[in-house]
Amino acid sequence: MERIFFLLTVIGVPLSVAGRLLHWPATPMFVVYCVTIIALASYMGRATESLAIVAGPRIGGLLNATFGNAVELIISIFALKAGLVSVVLASLTGSVLGNLLLVAGLSFFVGGLKYKRQSFNVYDARHNSGLLTFAILVAFVIPEVFSMTMNEQKTLSLSIGISIIMIALYLAALYFKLVTHRGVYQHKEDAEEHEEPEWSKGKAMLILALATVAVAYVSESLVHTFEVVAHSFGWSELFIGVIIVAIVGNAAEHASAIIMAYKNKMNVAVEIAIGSTLQIAMFVAPVLVLVSLLFPTHMALVFTLPELVAMVTAVLLTIVLSNDGDTNWFEGATLLGAYMIMGIGFYLL
Repeated sequence: MERIFFLLTVIGVPLSVAGRLLHWPATPMFVVYCVTIIALASYMGRATESLAIVAGPRIGGLLNATFGNAVELIISIFALKAGLVSVVLASLTGSVLGNLLLVAGLSFFVGGLKYKRQSFNVYDARHNSGLLTFAILVAFVIPEVFSMTMNEQKTLSLSIGISIIMIALYLAALYFKLVTHRGVYQHKEDAEEHEEPEWSKGKAMLILALATVAVAYVSESLVHTFEVVAHSFGWSELFIGVIIVAIVGNAAEHASAIIMAYKNKMNVAVEIAIGSTLQIAMFVAPVLVLVSLLFPTHMALVFTLPELVAMVTAVLLTIVLSNDGDTNWFEGATLLGAYMIMGIGFYLL
């Protein structure tokens, strides 16, 4: 697999540069850009995994989530610059659904096939449940409800205020988890076995930096193909954002979480899936609202009704299945089933 990703990177990056400079047809280049980003994301995933082994499961999960979301953040900023607000909102929806249902579902399913029962820190699960409830059921639903009686400017002002509060609370949550209450809710399963990192700290950071720069370049090219591809395949911008951009943008953490679950490191796997969702909802989405103020087209935190209902459903299902700190393959299959149902719905919408 490593050789395959190496070949895809070596071939994909030059092709992406050539395709952009020579203006090759958008549809085949869309595929090239997606494959190249996934290959680059694999290197970001391996680099962050090496850093995670040094830093420990909690910070490791945070690193995986952060650099996994960096890809989507980059794609979304270029999409905002191009005025594709609906694609950005749809990709945020897709990230929430993808992390809670697809990533967590595959992690629980793959890990559950190898181990009859897997457990993770129940205190972290309950802490995350509260934050998920706030981020989706409060911070995303409130703008939708209030926007019904507000004009566009007031809705944007409300979104800016909510964004600032969410970023502040997200940083406070990190401070709570990693500083003031670090180790307070330690669980016996947190003691992971010692493992040697694949790359040294310096090498991992260098590869991470180079891969991030390359992803930024390819992502900007990818955004410019959306309109042509949507017309060619009959896809809506909503479907491209919810399914395509979300899967491509989160490829690194998808792979990392599943690998961790297969190794029975469920604390890291859950931290990647749930932690990434929280980071998308409480940091990435608010940052994009504020960044959009720099562009002609501004973005308010107002989703379509199908997007909102899908996210709320995913949060409630995840909380019900994960709050006991215990999982198995059937719970994974349940999450995957929910993701497929929603995927069909967005495709046909």
